[in-house]
Amino acid sequence: MRKRNTESIGEVLKQYFEENQFFRRKLAESRAVTGWSKLLGPMITSYTRNVYLRNNVLYVSLSSSVLRSELLMAKEKLIEKLNDHAGIHVINDIIFR
Repeated sequence: MRKRNTESIGEVLKQYFEENQFFRRKLAESRAVTGWSKLLGPMITSYTRNVYLRNNVLYVSLSSSVLRSELLMAKEKLIEKLNDHAGIHVINDIIFR
């Protein structure tokens, strides 16, 4: 016998993440970290050594001090773009090392 109220796996997962805020937030944090390389492109990614998020602060290790100072001037715009990419507000600050 077949069920009549079948749903796609995508819909079921979407409902699950909407109901469980912890997983939704963790997924958004992961999107924010991976968004660094997607939004800034391969040139800046080649100078990036490490990117991680802790306590709503994105830590970015860079191998170029010139690039570090350039990105520092665009920090507010980067925060906005990364939060947009994540879907919710997960980054409050970026620290370049």
